[in-house]
Amino acid sequence: MNRIALLFGVFALATACKSGKDLATASKVNTTITTIKQAYAPDKRVAVFKVEPIRNQGTVLLRGETNLPEAKDKLLAQLRTDNVPYIDSIQVLPAQALGAQTYGVVSVSVANIRSQPAHSAELATQATLGTPVKVLNKNGSWYQVQTPDNYISWVDEGGIKLMNKQEFDTWQQAKKIIYLNMYGLSYSEPNTDTQTVSDLVSGDVLWLKGERADFYQVAYPDGREAYIPKASAQVYESWVASLNPTEESLISTAKKLMGIPYLWGGTSLKGMDCSGFTKNVYFLNGLVLPRDASQQVHTGNLIDTSNGFEDLRPGDLVFFGKPAANGGTEKVTHVGMWIGNYEYIHASGSSGKVTVNSFDKQAKNFNRSIFDSFLRAKRILNSTQGDILKLQSAKVY
Repeated sequence: MNRIALLFGVFALATACKSGKDLATASKVNTTITTIKQAYAPDKRVAVFKVEPIRNQGTVLLRGETNLPEAKDKLLAQLRTDNVPYIDSIQVLPAQALGAQTYGVVSVSVANIRSQPAHSAELATQATLGTPVKVLNKNGSWYQVQTPDNYISWVDEGGIKLMNKQEFDTWQQAKKIIYLNMYGLSYSEPNTDTQTVSDLVSGDVLWLKGERADFYQVAYPDGREAYIPKASAQVYESWVASLNPTEESLISTAKKLMGIPYLWGGTSLKGMDCSGFTKNVYFLNGLVLPRDASQQVHTGNLIDTSNGFEDLRPGDLVFFGKPAANGGTEKVTHVGMWIGNYEYIHASGSSGKVTVNSFDKQAKNFNRSIFDSFLRAKRILNSTQGDILKLQSAKVY
């Protein structure tokens, strides 16, 4: 009996030691994964790094996916340095199931792009016709895509035209036109009394195939052809070359959007949220801002508002939210654009549309709740701070 008890005790001790060693290894691997994620993919909206470690008979099975091969390489190198045996099952995106079709172009006037691959999922962002995207993954009839502002989310198959590298290059190199009316239509013939092909909104980009009298002959990414009145569009190269964003042009663009309905996740003329509104204003002046207010706040030059708002200029972005407190983190929840005279224009969820409010407490359009949540102001014009794409040099389209 004593011998059996002794043998059981030795086995239990060995098992405990092995279990303790496994737990220590698991803890080290988890710490390494967290460190790599914080260094390479701190914002899941613009990078994929989902890696799960699973203990597997003395080794660690690494399962997951990332669109950052350098992050994966760093992780594996660190595990080798730490003498941690592993099995690599991390998929580097684009997924192999996509084959050569890892490029795409938005093929409808406005594509709704969602946080998850389902129509019932939250609207994360939108992209207008002609916008190029990187295709990362597939789930049923949904595609995970990354837009030029690096935002990653899901679009249904009807919203984009999948392409291989050769097809995509052909599209990108083609001469384009950009639609500049707020709303409009394309037609099957160079006549506005003929069959419509699709609706259009400001910012849509199409392939310029030719000209017929007062119409541009255009092609869609999915191969459809149509005609657009010349008065409503401009050759893209000419439009970009003419851009010279100023305080005046920003105000003019912003006021043309007055009354557009508020839409959470919207970034188009069909509806926009607060950061979707500022994106639109700056895009139509040749600058592509990051998607969300909490990302836009990291762009531009900080304006000193400690003694008031006298130094603010039209076009400056004003940010609102909750300051960091009690060891917590700051939460940027809203953004608007300063237009002068103590007023700012913004897409307001409370009013349900693009509207103008004031920082003047005596003004009729003063909004106390927004004013009390003011955080800071940033100047975008002529700034090189943050992830701002300039259409004149970035060659997005």
